[in-house]
Amino acid sequence: MKRQIAAVGLIVIFLVVLIPFASSNPDGLEKVVATYGAQEHANLWSGLMTDYSIGAVGDSYASTALASVFGVFMVLAAAFLVGKSLAKKSESTVRQ
Repeated sequence: MKRQIAAVGLIVIFLVVLIPFASSNPDGLEKVVATYGAQEHANLWSGLMTDYSIGAVGDSYASTALASVFGVFMVLAAAFLVGKSLAKKSESTVRQ
């Protein structure tokens, strides 16, 4: 368990340091839109972390860092829940 916590900690540190530099560049879809001059439509929903940042935080670096850490934890939690669900299903089929 200690190794898993250490691994998550290293991932978070890596993301906090490097993600703000990467997110200043447009992603693939944004680059295509800029290249071909497509018009953006009004968003139906703004999302939780638009433009890889948290709007309530004033500092752009801290906002992006918090959004990346929050995103990592959301993905880890989802993977954990899916893994637990699949493990329970496989245990029930083995016992039968």
